[in-house]
Amino acid sequence: MAPLEHADGLFTYAMALTRNYFEAEDLVQETYVRAIEAMGRLREHSNVKAWLYTILRNIRLNQVRQRATSPKLVELDAYENAADLVIDSARDPHALYVNKLEKQQVRVALHQLSQEYREVIVLREYADLSYQEIAFLLNCPVGTVMSRLARARSKLGTLLSATQTPGARRTEMLEEIIGPGS
Repeated sequence: MAPLEHADGLFTYAMALTRNYFEAEDLVQETYVRAIEAMGRLREHSNVKAWLYTILRNIRLNQVRQRATSPKLVELDAYENAADLVIDSARDPHALYVNKLEKQQVRVALHQLSQEYREVIVLREYADLSYQEIAFLLNCPVGTVMSRLARARSKLGTLLSATQTPGARRTEMLEEIIGPGS
C-alpha cells in the first residue's frame, strides 16, 4: 500500500496546482488510487515520495488538457480552507487574527507567482523534496530547479515585503517560506 505519510504534502502541492480545496482532495485521492493499482510494478528501492508527486502532477496535467476542450462550469460553493475553521483556544484572539492574516498574505503572494515558480517553491518548501527529486518530477536539470527556486523566493519576498503585515512575525514567516538569510 502507498504510504499515507505523504498525504499532507501531496495535498499542499495539489492546492498549489488547483487553487481549489475539493479539486485538491480529489487529486490526492486519485493519486493514491493509481499508486495502489501500480504498487506491484514499483521497484524495490524506488523513491516512493517522488513517485507519488509525479503521479499527482501527471493526473493534474491530464485534467488541464481535458478542461481545455470541455465546457466551463461555474462553482457556486467554494470552500475556503478547512484549517481556518479550527480555533486554537490556547492563543489570544489578536494573535490568531494576525496569524490568519499573515497566512492569507502568503497564500495570496504564492498565487501571484507564475505556475512554474509556485510549483517549485511548494515542492521545495512545503513538500520538502530535494532538488534532485524536483528535477526528476519536473523533467528538467537540477540547475533549472535551483534557478527557478531562487527567482521564486526573490519574487515571493518582494510580494510579501510590499504588503503591510501587522506584528513582528513577518520576518519569521519570510524565513519559513524562503529560508534564513535569503
